Amino acid sequence: MSPPRIRWVVVYAVASFLVAVSVMTFFKEAGRIERLSMTLESRMEELTESTRKNQELQEKINFYKTPEGIAYLAREEFNLVKPGEKKYRIEIISEDAGGAGKK
Repeated sequence: MSPPRIRWVVVYAVASFLVAVSVMTFFKEAGRIERLSMTLESRMEELTESTRKNQELQEKINFYKTPEGIAYLAREEFNLVKPGEKKYRIEIISEDAGGAGKK
């Protein structure tokens, strides 16, 4: 066998280097793609949640623009009643509040 020529050694070394760099770059980019996919999935979930909340708020806005919504808001927030209605107030007095332990 004749000794390998220096030219072929250099060609094999360069080819091996290029293959090694290509493989390393491939795995590095594959990891980057995985991280970006996870980020994209997370952002899509956030977008879906935000869209759902916006839709709920828009439905509330639309409800409170109606006469029924205005009446509901007046009753719940401001304790208003329509003419002819009676308003009842229930008070709960707890025995353990104040001086319940005193005799």
